[in-house]
Amino acid sequence: MDDPRPLPVSNMPEYTVSEISGAVKRTLETTFGRVRIRGELTEVKRYPSGHIYLSLKDESSKISGIVWKGSVARLGMVPENGTEVIATGRISAYGERSSYQLIIERMEYAGAGALLARIEAIRLRLAAEGLFDAGRKRALPGLPRVIGVVTSERGAVIQDIKITIARRFPTTILVWPVPVQGEGAAERIAAAIAGFDAMPGGGDPPRPDVLIVARGGGSLEDLMAFNEELVVRAVAACQIPVISAVGHETDTTLIDFVSDRRAPTPTAAAEMAIPARADLIADLAQKGSRLIGALNRLAQESRLRLVRAERGIPDLPGLLGAARQRLDDRTERALMALPSLVARRRVVLTSVERRLPDPRSLTAAAREAMRDRALRLRLSAPGLVAIRRSGLDMASQKLAGAVHRAMTVLRGRAERVMGRVSATPLRSAVREARAHLAGLGPRLDAASPMALLQRGYVLVTTPAGLPVTSAASVKPNGKLRLHFADGAIDAVAQGDRKRAAGAQERLDL
Repeated sequence: MDDPRPLPVSNMPEYTVSEISGAVKRTLETTFGRVRIRGELTEVKRYPSGHIYLSLKDESSKISGIVWKGSVARLGMVPENGTEVIATGRISAYGERSSYQLIIERMEYAGAGALLARIEAIRLRLAAEGLFDAGRKRALPGLPRVIGVVTSERGAVIQDIKITIARRFPTTILVWPVPVQGEGAAERIAAAIAGFDAMPGGGDPPRPDVLIVARGGGSLEDLMAFNEELVVRAVAACQIPVISAVGHETDTTLIDFVSDRRAPTPTAAAEMAIPARADLIADLAQKGSRLIGALNRLAQESRLRLVRAERGIPDLPGLLGAARQRLDDRTERALMALPSLVARRRVVLTSVERRLPDPRSLTAAAREAMRDRALRLRLSAPGLVAIRRSGLDMASQKLAGAVHRAMTVLRGRAERVMGRVSATPLRSAVREARAHLAGLGPRLDAASPMALLQRGYVLVTTPAGLPVTSAASVKPNGKLRLHFADGAIDAVAQGDRKRAAGAQERLDL
């Protein structure tokens, strides 16, 4: 059964979930409004939409935060995990999750300790990559034609640089104006360095030969743009030598580690970039004087060596006179000695001529010897009278030719004795001629066909007495005459002419 008693009535109002969430949100936003919260960044995450979600924490609590896309460019720094910051924004609630969060509009580092810790972390990371190695640093050009300057166009820095360059050595200056602190300063500085590096070599305006990145002194927060990683990497990637001149001499930024030269002040950077014209003129004059002195010393040393060499050279006119005198003496002696030498040789030739035998008697004796040999040949071989006669005639002709040659040789030797100035006696020439003539007889006997026949050879001729020298010239059944040492017989040729011709070819081979 239902309880007939009425329900108790409460005076507490009822709220929907949306109403209570809206009330909490309005309360938070009204009570706190804009706040500054100090804490360590964690859970930093950038979404594709451009919004950045993060959390701020301390030793015991944590609060969520969000940076809308439109506020990222005005944030003042790049959020990173582990960085202690002071975030400025407003507290709001997110009803769907029943959570509250900080809508961050600006962010800054929480004191110098946080900045130094962040700078040290960046320095260690870039040093590990080798960006600060001394081997990467390049030498500055000796006399640059164009100097590029990355700095603010308003301020004393650019004026100091211009005045110093104009005073030392006037040259072309290209200024790329950039903000040197505040929002977007690091991006503008990195873009200026990359822009100078991307300029063509022969373009208009011309590409700088050296860059100066400079700004005046300031606090650590003011110089923070030159500690950003993108600026350091832009300097490391630049192909143009870079001089850093950021702050005063005691100020140190990360760009000083990666640049090719570090200057304590912008004025010192200009002095590093360009030499002083007066110093160059003085150095040139000094080197010119040293060069002239060296040339004078070299000429003096060469002159001394030449004098010493001149002293060692003999008297050329005296040597030439002595040689000329010896030549005249030799010429006179030669002219006097030649007629006496010719007279002595003429006397010797006359005495030799008187002792020469008569060539006619020599020829008669040779003919007598030949007749004697011919007679003996006729007596020893009656059947070869015709051959012997022809052989004797040939031998007689050879003998006459030999005698003629001997006489020619004798006459030539006599003429040479008359014509040359030598001491060869004519008597030895006569003896050589006699020995040659005496040797003709045995050679004639050795060349006689009768001597060959006596050793067993046969002389083949035609019936007319013509010699047969090859088998191919013999006709079948042709008549031949065979001559032996003791007589001659007739014969008839038999056999094939082709076979004979083949035998003759084999004999020829």
